Amino acid sequence: MALLFAVMLVTAAGNTAMQSVMPSVGTRLGIADVWVSLAYSWSALLWVMLAPYWARRSDRRGRKAMMALGVIGFILSFTLCGAILHFGLNGWLSGVMTMSLFALARSFYGLLGSAAPPAVQAYVASRTGRAERTKALALVASSFGLGTVLGPALAPLMILPGIGLVGPFAVFAIMGVIVLVLLRTRLPDDDPRFAGRGEVMADPYGGSSNAPMAAEDTAEQPVEAARLRLRDQRLRPWLLAGLIGGHAQAMVLGVIGFLLLDRLGLRGDPDAGAGPVGLVLMAGAVATLLAQWGLIPMLGMGPRTSTLWGMGLATLGVLPIAAGSDLHTIAVGFAVASLGFGMFRPGFTSGASLAVGRGEQGQAAGIVTSVNGAAYIAAPAIGVWLYGHSPWLVWGVIEALTLSVVVLCVFAVRKDAV
Repeated sequence: MALLFAVMLVTAAGNTAMQSVMPSVGTRLGIADVWVSLAYSWSALLWVMLAPYWARRSDRRGRKAMMALGVIGFILSFTLCGAILHFGLNGWLSGVMTMSLFALARSFYGLLGSAAPPAVQAYVASRTGRAERTKALALVASSFGLGTVLGPALAPLMILPGIGLVGPFAVFAIMGVIVLVLLRTRLPDDDPRFAGRGEVMADPYGGSSNAPMAAEDTAEQPVEAARLRLRDQRLRPWLLAGLIGGHAQAMVLGVIGFLLLDRLGLRGDPDAGAGPVGLVLMAGAVATLLAQWGLIPMLGMGPRTSTLWGMGLATLGVLPIAAGSDLHTIAVGFAVASLGFGMFRPGFTSGASLAVGRGEQGQAAGIVTSVNGAAYIAAPAIGVWLYGHSPWLVWGVIEALTLSVVVLCVFAVRKDAV
């Protein structure tokens, strides 16, 4: 179990550490902020397209092999991205060429990295009985969430002499190699004692992504169910809420790093920006985990209540981010917004699940995952583009999106069953 924990922890921490330093990297390269954000889009699109394929493939090719493939994708991506940025930051490549090559190298993560998470869950599910499964999958989910906290916290400490902002890429690539070696040599081969299949997961972006905690016994599922469609009346309000709210969250995450460089006057010294950006992202990740591991279970929130109050808090949290001029104000605002988004995402996910029958759960989970992933394809770049044109326009758009979800929950979503 420790190895499975490490696979999820390293990949989640590596990605959030990268997001902590990329605004500073883009500033050092002298390119427009929107191009830095666009560099993630191709990888996010590949993740959305290929994650379901790898989830099915793990049942035929073996879970251990798919985990190794995902870790290899992570290592290739971080090694190549780090090398390309090193050449660019030292003036051997132009800024445009650097970011173009970075986007291509990053695609290895979207292409192969999406194989690991569902394979980890399926491996756990196939080797544990129902009584132990919830606890085991909760541990997997906790490793993913812990990674989103550790990544931003460690990123500033990894800016090392000689390689500077490339440090997090080098360190996490080495960690990936260690995990891969241990995975190959220490993890037992696939020997399933129980039927189980992992869920498709969204690309880890900031503190937003949380591992699903469900892997069903395939023997207990109906062989065939009616095909669910996006226009299904039962799902439509939940999918609209997820799509609109997801775009709002993705815009906030896309803009926050560049906003901090501007508000704190660090454009002239971008290397110093990784610390504040990492601190704010860490605060947001902790708030997200507080919502998902503490508030929702403790208060017994249903899907509608969680989504409604979550987006209300997000609307409130965006205000100090938009108006704040110091690190403390922006960090508090981002934490409040992240607390809200952390309540919204499980609410929307569970609402969609409860809206359909037992035999349709797999299809609903796939649709929800696609909606979650779709928000991170273009929304971060759109948010950064709006921010570049007007620092106030982007926050007006985000507020409109969050309030739209509140209105949708009030008028179009059924009240939670008591």
